[in-house]
Amino acid sequence: MSFLAARLGRIKPSQTIAVSTKARELQDAGHDVIGLGQGEPDFDTPDHIKEAAYRAIAAGQTKYTAVDGTPELKRAVAAKFKRENGLDYKPSQVTVGTGGKQVLYNALMATLDPGDEVIVPAPYWVSYFDMTVLAEGKPVPVDCPETKGFKLQPEALDRAITKKTKWLLLNSPNNPTGAAYSAKDLKALTDVLLRHPHVWVMTDDMYEHLLFDDNRFATVAQVEPRLYERTLTVNGVSKAYAMTGWRIGFAGGPEPLIKAMGVIQGQSTSNPSSVSQAAALAALTGPIDFMIERNRVFQERRDLVVAMLNQSKGLRCSKPEGAFYVYPSCAGTIGKRTPKGAEIKTSEDFATYLLDSEGVAVVHGAAFGMDPYFRISYATATDLLEKACIRIQRACAALM
Repeated sequence: MSFLAARLGRIKPSQTIAVSTKARELQDAGHDVIGLGQGEPDFDTPDHIKEAAYRAIAAGQTKYTAVDGTPELKRAVAAKFKRENGLDYKPSQVTVGTGGKQVLYNALMATLDPGDEVIVPAPYWVSYFDMTVLAEGKPVPVDCPETKGFKLQPEALDRAITKKTKWLLLNSPNNPTGAAYSAKDLKALTDVLLRHPHVWVMTDDMYEHLLFDDNRFATVAQVEPRLYERTLTVNGVSKAYAMTGWRIGFAGGPEPLIKAMGVIQGQSTSNPSSVSQAAALAALTGPIDFMIERNRVFQERRDLVVAMLNQSKGLRCSKPEGAFYVYPSCAGTIGKRTPKGAEIKTSEDFATYLLDSEGVAVVHGAAFGMDPYFRISYATATDLLEKACIRIQRACAALM
């Protein structure tokens, strides 16, 4: 349709949202489908956070706020960065958006000129690539193979940097692989970045609190203070606090960049929901002991899913350090045929086969920039995960 903008032809709809939407549609139509596509905790938002939202509504806190966050919430975000990450940000260096996705988008829109390059370690969250394209930048995917723990290596980063590189976009723990960068891992990367003073770093730390096996979280500006002035540290309340629908993300960074991001937000959505901001304030200033039990459950689910997938014919699954995803290889199924005679040529074929034959919805690896893999979110009930893995085992065993 010629009426639509040409830029739409350069991007794709989010595959994670598409898979989850299809799973819900099939469920609504009465089909027995287990959706493992969406990265959303099945736990509820803690009561003390919901109660703060109720109080805000009762107190009439339903008006516009400052474009990029209330002063109270900005102070709480700054305190969180100091308390948990050792990073000193003034409230004027903090921005609050409608989810972490908007914060990332604002930063790219505020900084990219046509042709500017953004290094994106692959596998990557599906939106990084297309948001960069929308901002007229050029995404530069850099393969992070399973043999290296799905982590960006310093040599690969150095090779990818050009005169046009503006950002490195780093996500840890990673979506879709669950790989988590240690302080030592990050130091190897920051040593490279120090040699390239024109390259900035955007860290997506949304899964900060979802770490297992005594792994400790680290972030770039904390590991290398000399990069503080060219690092945007992005985080939010969606995952660890089970607040995906509240849509609150935030970031700390150099004040000129934060102000520029506010200009973008001021001409798009304006302020995030006032009630959601009140809830996020309670999240960041309240107890977090509930995370301990939830992380224990997530770790048990991870171990269950990894073990059962590795018992599936043709699959291989590494054990991730964090987040709530696994990224198994389906290389052993490529070239095989389904009971109906269709050949499995790609991870998308395999994902389609799982949905059609066993009612299990997963996201194929091409969406994340690395094949032949697929992503499973284990942020769902343990009994459903076990049931889904039994179905996957059965589907793999039926391939010829």
